[in-house]
Amino acid sequence: MKTAIKLTHKSVIGEIESVLDTYPYQPYQQVFAIPDLRQELVSFVINRLPGFYSETSDSQTPLADDKKDSCLNHKLSRNPLEQQLHLQHLIHQGIFSIIQEKGDSISRQLCETVQLGCQPSHWFG
Repeated sequence: MKTAIKLTHKSVIGEIESVLDTYPYQPYQQVFAIPDLRQELVSFVINRLPGFYSETSDSQTPLADDKKDSCLNHKLSRNPLEQQLHLQHLIHQGIFSIIQEKGDSISRQLCETVQLGCQPSHWFG
């Protein structure tokens, strides 16, 4: 029998924040402080949770066809600890996947941020 995880969008985001807190600030927390990349991580995780139900509706969040096969065949334990470990594993996968996939653009974004923040202040005259 397949089991659906009864999580809210807010609880997934909270778990992502908890997992990110275990990583060093540079580059991981810094990268996922970028709103687009944070949202991509949230989407990565949610799209891989079989039977994810949104807090605001009783309908399932639709999955892309290529992800349906792998997710729907995955059986989850009814044990909350095992479900949490599975969620954390998906978050770690998402972090590494996004950084690997977008490494070049992330490096450019972080360099631009550092360069803009390091300009001398003209406030002192």
